[in-house]
Amino acid sequence: MPGYQVGNGDTSESGGKMNNSFYVIVILVAGLVLWRRTRSFYRPIRGNGSRLLVPVLYMLPGFFLIFSPEVHAPYYEWIVSAALGLLLSIPLIWTTSYEIRGDNHIYAKKNMGFIIAFLAVLAIRFTLRSYLSMIDPQSLAALFMVVAFSYIIPWRIVSYLKFRRILRMRAA
Repeated sequence: MPGYQVGNGDTSESGGKMNNSFYVIVILVAGLVLWRRTRSFYRPIRGNGSRLLVPVLYMLPGFFLIFSPEVHAPYYEWIVSAALGLLLSIPLIWTTSYEIRGDNHIYAKKNMGFIIAFLAVLAIRFTLRSYLSMIDPQSLAALFMVVAFSYIIPWRIVSYLKFRRILRMRAA
């Protein structure tokens, strides 16, 4: 297994293993997200919808990566990362919606488009990660955190607003 370039010019076998474990973790997290999302097609969403915003809180530790002293990226890369994230949020927003079913509970609408959009977002992120491999690992991780924040935060906020609109319709 070929290593990758480390700060002093040495190659590291463990770096390749770490890179593989990163992909395994991302695939497991993506599988968990898809499992939870498809399960929500069949279970009502309880409460006032505030749980839809919880994934944003789970991302907060990654926010500190952006301010790490080892991260060195020009300002335009931060802007491009944020713009890319906002662009990736659009299909997720379009494919996320809610409905009131016969039992008067609110469910996520069954939508295969969401699963396809989510997998496409992941594929784009993986492709960009390998394409941008010349950026140092700390800066690359921070830029991808900006991409993730920029698509997850708008998507979750809009999902919450859509849910609240359906909740008000149910109450009326």
